[in-house]
Amino acid sequence: MKADAPNPIQVGCYYFPNYHVDPRNEKIHGPGWTEWQLVRHATPRFPNHQQPKVPVWGHEDESKPEVMEKKIDAAADHGIDHFLFDWYHYEDGPFLDRCLEQGFLKAGNVQRLDFALMWANHDWCNVHPMSRAFGKELLYPGRVSPKMFRFITDLITDRYFLHPSYLKIAGCPYFSIYDLAKFVEIHGSVQATRKAIDEFRERVRAAGFPNLHFNAVAWGKPVLPGEKVIADLPQLVAALGFDSVTSYVWIHHVELDESPFTPFQKVMEKYLQTWNRMEEEYDIPYFPNLTMGWDNSPRTLQSDIWEPLPESTFSNCIGGNTPAAFQKTLEIFRERLSRRAGSNLFSINAWNEWTEGSYLEPDQVNGMGYLEAIAKVFGSSGKKPSLTADKKSKIAKSLAPAKKT
Repeated sequence: MKADAPNPIQVGCYYFPNYHVDPRNEKIHGPGWTEWQLVRHATPRFPNHQQPKVPVWGHEDESKPEVMEKKIDAAADHGIDHFLFDWYHYEDGPFLDRCLEQGFLKAGNVQRLDFALMWANHDWCNVHPMSRAFGKELLYPGRVSPKMFRFITDLITDRYFLHPSYLKIAGCPYFSIYDLAKFVEIHGSVQATRKAIDEFRERVRAAGFPNLHFNAVAWGKPVLPGEKVIADLPQLVAALGFDSVTSYVWIHHVELDESPFTPFQKVMEKYLQTWNRMEEEYDIPYFPNLTMGWDNSPRTLQSDIWEPLPESTFSNCIGGNTPAAFQKTLEIFRERLSRRAGSNLFSINAWNEWTEGSYLEPDQVNGMGYLEAIAKVFGSSGKKPSLTADKKSKIAKSLAPAKKT
């Protein structure tokens, strides 16, 4: 149900944490490897293809608090309210977690920006880079056991939901699931999955919250290897009792049908039709997404022929996604959202998806242009005051080692 009056628009931004060293990556790719390696070695693959992308801030280690402090200030100063972290946890443990644990949560200005988790529970395949010849090597299955699901949900409740900067809607911590097909596989049936969700909600309430705000990422077109399209997604979302639906990236809904570049304007107009359809198909709020670009050619073997290949990182790109075009789209979003009642969030893909060509961080071509566009439309925030002693104490307590179950 919708509230009687509109709420202020909240601007969220997906954050992909593969720009720090992780032992799993080192095992596969070698010592010191991060996704910056793919950014550095990207090459132009066709006429007017602008590669490599060169970050103004350099190839920084996001697991360092001082690096994350700069990102937090830049986001908050330009009107972003929260980061939505792609969060990974497989059957054998966490992955890419030091960005959040050692970088963001230990940043001295963490109070300036809220954060939430999207459990990126998809299969992790080796697309770093992907070769046309060798296909899709599965490294870490997205499906976990029921026991691990219980461990994960206890972990995020105790360690993240209780953090003072964790994103809440009507007092309820926001938690999102990326791959619903993989999610249902955990417990084997819709009924068993609903029971597990209800028990999760009970534990969240026992932790002192009114409830859990459980969000589902909806999509109709596979992007990553191993993704499956669910035939009747609205029915599944309703059966599982989700509180809202969102999107991660436009190409989950819109075909990039012009090669090598599909115009940003064309993709945006088709996505607005998707937005309309989503609001018609679901009885719960739909939080829209604005994707600022797409070019995942850095994730392909640079010596391979560049031709689109279904369900792979060889895909057409989005062209014409200038800061000016991005700003006009932000204005459309502001106008549409200002007419909505109830929770009023939208997400941007993404803060730092450098190897997918979707990032707000400054590069040597556009500088701070995309962040400045957000500030022009939604205002530079600087919205959160300095830490009080009480809040410092709560943050320190929330960073204590998690209890094992």
